[in-house]
Amino acid sequence: MEKENVYYSTGKRKTSVARTWLTPGSGEIIVNNKPIDEYFKIESVKGIVKHPLVLTNTLESFDVKSKVVGGGIAGQAGAIRHGITKALILANPDLRKALKKAGFVRRDARVKERKKYGQKGARARFQFSKR
Repeated sequence: MEKENVYYSTGKRKTSVARTWLTPGSGEIIVNNKPIDEYFKIESVKGIVKHPLVLTNTLESFDVKSKVVGGGIAGQAGAIRHGITKALILANPDLRKALKKAGFVRRDARVKERKKYGQKGARARFQFSKR
């Protein structure tokens, strides 16, 4: 799918996976075929998605198209941010240093721990009774 000046990357966070395409443009961000303002209602979540573009001063120079599945809105926003970061590095390897310093290059691998059988939760136990 890689055409001239199209940068593709996959970003992940928790259980969310975002396929992200970066193309030179005017700064339009599309998530699951909807504008970012329509898909994410909360301003702080929109900020998470835009952060790598703002940090590298490329917000007005790239269009972002992303397909994201799984997880909640925070996980999806983090996955898109990770995908944008990886695509920006493909577009311009010089941006890696600033993005790495901000902590965007590495995947946030924190995932909910699974519940164990015979127990109340992942760590929680049923109350012990001696008699």
